[in-house]
Amino acid sequence: MDEKEFFDQIQEKGEVLNIFFSVEQKSKFYKYMQMLLEWNNKINLTAITIPEEIILKHFIDSLTIYKKLTRGAKIIDVGTGAGFPGIPLAIIDENLKITLNDSLNKRLIFLTEVKKQLKLDNIEIIHARAEEIGQNKKYREKFDYATSRAVANLSTLSEYLLPLVKINGKCICMKASNIEEELNQAQNAIKELGGEVTDIEKFKLPQSDIDRTIITISKIKSTPNKYPRKAGTPSKDPIK
Repeated sequence: MDEKEFFDQIQEKGEVLNIFFSVEQKSKFYKYMQMLLEWNNKINLTAITIPEEIILKHFIDSLTIYKKLTRGAKIIDVGTGAGFPGIPLAIIDENLKITLNDSLNKRLIFLTEVKKQLKLDNIEIIHARAEEIGQNKKYREKFDYATSRAVANLSTLSEYLLPLVKINGKCICMKASNIEEELNQAQNAIKELGGEVTDIEKFKLPQSDIDRTIITISKIKSTPNKYPRKAGTPSKDPIK
């Protein structure tokens, strides 16, 4: 896909979300896609390699949560992988302060290079497991928002995210469809961790039949100190 076609496609889909890209932003997204495809030949970053699908399923999908964020917010993207949703958010709004977290070092090498090439000075990158940073005083209850895309079931994910956000902060959980059972199973965990589900938004990605759900969990009280539990426990033994 050449640059002009890329610009046209991302602009057309972005406008459905009321997002209008500058030429510089579109150029950064194009460069990001090129780097993603190039690095994907060396390390496993994504199964999505068709440019049209990268635009929709990675870039636009990441930006569906942008309208939920306040200006200048401090955000952590847990289990960011190849940088979603954190890097698209950093490109679209340089006032956001975004921390990318992942446990796999080779992904972080890629993310560091993206940050450098795209000049994304509003990004910090942390190599750690989610359970570790949740118990680190430098990061615990320090963020306005914690978000994650396709990382874990909602009960486990709540244990990763809720310890990181301030009281009155929010967790924004990016999911596919059919989340009712998962949501029901996570209710006790969310309450135990100091959270409350305050919004569930279901929609389709622009110009597609792909269903998405965004679950917003508000932090209404401090998370007990014992959470998150030691590495591996939240996924093996979710809070019942």
